[in-house]
Amino acid sequence: MSNKKKYYVVWVGQQPGVYDSWQKCQEQIKNFPSAKYKSFKSYEEAVAAYNGDISDYIGKSKGKDRKRSVINKSPKPVNGALSVDAACSGNPGDMEYRGVWVDDKVEFFHKGPFNDGTNNIGEFLALVHALAQLKKMNMNSIPIYTDSKIAMGWVNKKKANTKLKKTRRNAVLFDLIDRAEKWLKTNSWKNPILKWPTAEWGEIPADFGRK
Repeated sequence: MSNKKKYYVVWVGQQPGVYDSWQKCQEQIKNFPSAKYKSFKSYEEAVAAYNGDISDYIGKSKGKDRKRSVINKSPKPVNGALSVDAACSGNPGDMEYRGVWVDDKVEFFHKGPFNDGTNNIGEFLALVHALAQLKKMNMNSIPIYTDSKIAMGWVNKKKANTKLKKTRRNAVLFDLIDRAEKWLKTNSWKNPILKWPTAEWGEIPADFGRK
């Protein structure tokens, strides 16, 4: 039996997060349908995985297990999840974002339009807005789906790496970006952020349908 320390990421379970023992991990996944979890050799790797794209860690394997991993891939979204998306008419252009519940397609929040924004900024703000709102409502286990890897990366780094220039027209938008970055740096969250596989499931429920 190996005595090497392992850390466990629970993306979907009773209480998503990073755990330092198998016993603690089991408490989160036991009797939880469609639980998603994985072990890592270091705490740093586990934290990066938890804040990253679950599809980069779940359902991927080598050799003989490759076929089985494809079969076990989740065929549908996690129950009770929230989805977020943004729309922008131009680049830059009028931008808005919203959150929509996956199960019943009911809108949870909707902000904008904002002058001279970008779609990436909207996706980032939508994710942070969802994290902050769910934490305020003590809904810490609700998964959040996004179709933007860029937004996921910005949230992970707690910094919106936009090249958009600040002007008088989009000053309000930049104020929101500053507030979002500050929230990420001064708060912790446990909600899993999951990548929406558009090619398999179609457009994300929060999509504005303007393509």
